Amino acid sequence: MNTQQTAEGAARPAGRPRSEKAERSIIEATLDLLGEGIGVSELSIESIASRAGVGKTTIYRRWSNKEDLVVDSLATLKPPIPLPQGGTVRDDLVTYLRVIQEETRHARTRCIMNIAMSDSERHPRLAERFRELAVEPRRAVVAAVLRRGMDTGELRADLDVDMALALLSGAMVWLTKWSDGHSPADLPERIVDEALKGFRPRPAE
Repeated sequence: MNTQQTAEGAARPAGRPRSEKAERSIIEATLDLLGEGIGVSELSIESIASRAGVGKTTIYRRWSNKEDLVVDSLATLKPPIPLPQGGTVRDDLVTYLRVIQEETRHARTRCIMNIAMSDSERHPRLAERFRELAVEPRRAVVAAVLRRGMDTGELRADLDVDMALALLSGAMVWLTKWSDGHSPADLPERIVDEALKGFRPRPAE
């Protein structure tokens, strides 16, 4: 069989390894063009290839269409959140909101996300794949933190997890959206402490 073995022993097709440098250049070119105000509909593989200094075939070897490339590029702006395990629910939730707060402080990231997601109605597959790739994994991690708190008694056993997630992230987005990247340093703690007043078990009457 004409294959090569990776270090882990898994077979991969023979041939030159995919260039990580080229992939990075393609993703950066995509983000740069979006950041310059070019919408997803107007964005072209030709313009991305020219900006990245690669041929179109190099792009198509990795991405079958423009939407998939845009999604992978956007996902680099929203990496997974590795919340610590075993700490308090409060600490983990503050960590989660602090990541969101830091992301809102980067004007380029805000601009790119706003431009790309404004085309979500014209490109529903893009929006759906972005949710699957970048949004849902984060939600799953934080939902696990909330459920752990319900199991340990830190949080109410009847807590509505989906609503709790919406309250936490919604408050952070709302309070940072108009802050021009200058939200108070202790905003994550303040949001979490207010939310926990309703999330924690109610005193016995």
